[in-house]
Amino acid sequence: MGLIPEAFAKATVEREGEAGTAWLAELPGIIEELVSAWGCTIDGDITHGQVGVVVPVRDAVLKVSFPHPGNDYEPDAFEVWGGRGAVKLYERDDARYAMLLERVQPSTLVEQGQDGVAIAGELHRRLTVPAPAGLPRLSEQADVWAEDLRKDAAELDHPLPDPVVHAALAVVDELGRQQPETMVHGDFHPRNILRADREPWLAVDPKGYVGDPAYDAAIFLRTRAYHLFLAGGLAAAGLVRRLQAELEQFAEASGLEAERIRRWTQLIAVQSSFWGRRHGFGRARNGSQLDQIVRLIDEVAVALT
Repeated sequence: MGLIPEAFAKATVEREGEAGTAWLAELPGIIEELVSAWGCTIDGDITHGQVGVVVPVRDAVLKVSFPHPGNDYEPDAFEVWGGRGAVKLYERDDARYAMLLERVQPSTLVEQGQDGVAIAGELHRRLTVPAPAGLPRLSEQADVWAEDLRKDAAELDHPLPDPVVHAALAVVDELGRQQPETMVHGDFHPRNILRADREPWLAVDPKGYVGDPAYDAAIFLRTRAYHLFLAGGLAAAGLVRRLQAELEQFAEASGLEAERIRRWTQLIAVQSSFWGRRHGFGRARNGSQLDQIVRLIDEVAVALT
């Protein structure tokens, strides 16, 4: 078996502390046991995401995630879809947060640029199916969303006008508390849509919620804004216009209401503005790049209000 990637081990310990260290010590044994139990043959180097490792095996991949509530319902989502627009689930070991999954290619939708918006919308249409009983509901987070928005608006130094924050709170009350009984990916963004052989593109890494499918569209657009910023070449006003055009494009491809997507995206932009000020983003924890990203998010939030 290959070595656990050093970057993944370091990030896990930094994030999870002693629990992460203990889990990493057990991880090689967990992988060996699962490879044996599921009759797999490892045929490549171990890769990783943020919270789990991916072991390439013949005709599939073995995914083992750090035990965390955010990963509880991933296999349930795959079972609901049954390979329709997402990778197939072959085996699951919930106690060890492990799955044997259909193998896909490393290329993501990020490389498709603007063409990827329509692809994502069409794929999302196929993922929008009735949800089974027993999955967590996005609506259960509404009280926390509202509380955090009010707290952040009062405590943080930010330029968002009151009507922008009030509009975000209205989304929580009017869309967040009563949501459809629909399967929601929960982390639907371009890096979680990968090239495949069975179909051109397949979704990976779902959270498995019940809720409004327009929430997924908003998550996708938030991430698109970040990728557009990193790509450069657009002033803030031009980037906002591009994002608004892509919102319409996603709505048409997915069959969702553009206005509903706009409102969810506005809420998520306000939440992201406050989150960035408190915690930073990924590689931009502080400094001038973080300041630029936060200012851009502010403009998106205002423009969508």
